[in-house]
Amino acid sequence: MNSRLAGIRASFKGIDGFLVTDINNVRYVTGFRGSSGFLLITKAAKFFVTDFRYKEQAECEVKGWDIVIEKEKRAGTVSMLAKKLGINRLGFESSVSYGFFDALSKKGMVLKPFKDFIERLRAAKEEREKAAIKEAVRRAESAFLEVKPYIKTGAKENRIAMMLEENLKREGCKCIPFDIIVASGRNSSMPHAKPSEKRLDAGDLVVIDWGGEAGGYFSDMTRTLLIRGADIGRKKEIYRIVLEANRKAVSAISPGIDSREIDNSARDIIKKAGYAGFFGHGTGHGIGLQVHESPHITWNRKERIREDMVFTVEPGIYVPGVGGVRIEDMVLVRPKGAEVLTRLPRKLEVI
Repeated sequence: MNSRLAGIRASFKGIDGFLVTDINNVRYVTGFRGSSGFLLITKAAKFFVTDFRYKEQAECEVKGWDIVIEKEKRAGTVSMLAKKLGINRLGFESSVSYGFFDALSKKGMVLKPFKDFIERLRAAKEEREKAAIKEAVRRAESAFLEVKPYIKTGAKENRIAMMLEENLKREGCKCIPFDIIVASGRNSSMPHAKPSEKRLDAGDLVVIDWGGEAGGYFSDMTRTLLIRGADIGRKKEIYRIVLEANRKAVSAISPGIDSREIDNSARDIIKKAGYAGFFGHGTGHGIGLQVHESPHITWNRKERIREDMVFTVEPGIYVPGVGGVRIEDMVLVRPKGAEVLTRLPRKLEVI
């Protein structure tokens, strides 16, 4: 935690102090696992502020910080501490609400917004973070393998999702990272379809998107299965294209590369196959304390890939009336390429 604080202080430019309000960033810097709190950091001081509900929890989890229990509106507490610390120019996270910014702007300080300040530090994972993410992957994959025998003709989408959630919790996940997606047949052409009462039918593509948790860190993966049936040749071909795009993107990963190049490597495969209009989302996203964080692997956002980043690679093709295919893996950036963290087979399974 001290190295994270040092990284923040080393990046101070043109400010006397920095205000951290995003609760995920608060946790990253201090280890606090509650839902309410903020940090005020200067070159010499570090204050953690929360409310009465988390007084005891903060005393256990937040070591080495001056702990303050706020008793008035947040902007007033920030102003009081800023005066105490001699802060005239205050940096803050640009993700704050307008209401909070407006209240803070009336307190007489010069305010300077910082976008993705701590998020950029979070993007490169430390060893213990990598270990937690790998365990989150293991738990998710183990839960899926327990459910897999029940994925067959006649099974309901929502029942499969429910069983998967139950098994994730049995594996030790304290929370489910996001709503599990189980989408079959026509439903599978919607990238974020919700599980329904629909039963799996012969010839259906079945997209399953789920994740696990370990130590507050998350995993995220997708596998697409195909139910045996007549006239499935085109669906097999779509799967082959997506798998090629997945592999191409993974092979393109290396430290220093522009994130857009990774996206392009997958998108070009799909475009050349004639399905450019059926792949509308980004190729991947960072994952850690949040399911979606830096880096963003997409065509419209430039980010330099660094060693120790963890992100997904998830190209897809979604054809209304036919179905969809997404193959999502998680990768860790190593000095000479990518280590694929997800171990489940990628070869098409016709069940």
